[in-house]
Amino acid sequence: MEKQQYRILVVDDEESIREVLSIMLHREGYGVDAVADGAQALARLAEQSYDLIISDVKMPKVTGFELLAHVRETMPDTVVIMITAFSSTEEAVEAMKKGAYDYITKPFKNEEIRLIVKNALERKALRQSRKAGAAQDRRDGFGNLVGRSRKMQALYDLIEKVAGTRANILITGESGTGKEVVAKAIHYNSDRRDMPFIPINCGAIPENLLESELFGHEKGSFTGAVSQKPGLFEIANQGTLFLDEIGELPAMMQVKLLRVIQEREFRRVGGTKDIRCNVRVIAATNKDLDVEVADGRFREDLFYRLNVIRIELPPLRERRDDIPLLITHFYHKLTGRENPEIEEKAIRRLVEYHWPGNIRELENVIERCVVLGGSERLTADMLPSQFQGGVVPGSGTGGGGRLSEIPDSGFDIDAYLGEIEKDILLKALDKTNGVRKKAAELLGISFRSIRYRLAKFGISPDDEG
Repeated sequence: MEKQQYRILVVDDEESIREVLSIMLHREGYGVDAVADGAQALARLAEQSYDLIISDVKMPKVTGFELLAHVRETMPDTVVIMITAFSSTEEAVEAMKKGAYDYITKPFKNEEIRLIVKNALERKALRQSRKAGAAQDRRDGFGNLVGRSRKMQALYDLIEKVAGTRANILITGESGTGKEVVAKAIHYNSDRRDMPFIPINCGAIPENLLESELFGHEKGSFTGAVSQKPGLFEIANQGTLFLDEIGELPAMMQVKLLRVIQEREFRRVGGTKDIRCNVRVIAATNKDLDVEVADGRFREDLFYRLNVIRIELPPLRERRDDIPLLITHFYHKLTGRENPEIEEKAIRRLVEYHWPGNIRELENVIERCVVLGGSERLTADMLPSQFQGGVVPGSGTGGGGRLSEIPDSGFDIDAYLGEIEKDILLKALDKTNGVRKKAAELLGISFRSIRYRLAKFGISPDDEG
């Protein structure tokens, strides 16, 4: 689509900003209208449609947020970019949560606006071309995600909605639920698909090396720095940086990451020059960051920056309908057989298992069966010992139970300890007649912490304190 076919509406109560934006966008070849407040914008939108709206947040009569809500409800294909004061970036984060494509901070640079508008309209054109083509068959999966359950269909819908935005995303869920697979699905369904997707495990790199890994370093900045090295933020420019295990990020690095997300710039270790970057950050964790914030182990301001959009992945035991499909998927992946023969008894045992290690554990079990039993047929007697009877770790043994042995396929220690934690919380509430404050004191944690922990497990005591 040519530029002159796009129509843009500028909404701002400052005449100088309306004039600057109108002149600049006209020169770029767009059709531009400008109005002084949200009420005038609503009246204009009732008369004609626009491809893109640039709106100030704070305006008399009808605010930018109210205008955004109206556009999202009545014309979801229209792209909205918000203008906010430099000191009010919290408003920008809130705008992106509510569905804005991006935000511009005052004072702004014309080149920055040109690029944001260009990218936003290219994304709109891409979405329209996809709609015009054949609809993607998502019955059994989406990208590398597999599942047709209600929870997975809702996940696919959410990925499609958020992929085209610039909003930061926090993916939560137990170990083995596929957080990196979801992050890749978001990246490869966005307009950044042709740019780098860079994953890093924040808990796997020593603290003294993490800053250099993320931001790079200059030659001679420390012992062993024999040459200049770009960091992952530089390498991922225009693409996506996936920060796995973000809950393991050291306190000092949390401060530095917050600055990059807020300012969109950083310095290499030993450097004096600020480097601009356009990187989408997707973070993931199997920890409850609400609890980490409450206990003072994770910065609250960084949490809110990362948690613009949260995607919570269900554990495998909450979508058992998908297990037969996943069995076939992994069997085909490992053997190349399109329609593997799988004994009904084997399927039943796999469906009934608790899966503390989630999808990763299921894949490991299928791989073990293929390696030891061959690729012709999967039978129940090929399954590991934990499927042949006895107590399953984490399967609800009344208070968690003690683990007699670790299964051959391994298991998720966080899920197992989570059940023990839940049992302790229930016992503490029982001992204090449901009074959370007393239960918190009994367990040596803050009231805010116990409140988050109870919410995590869906425990709702009767008391209000």
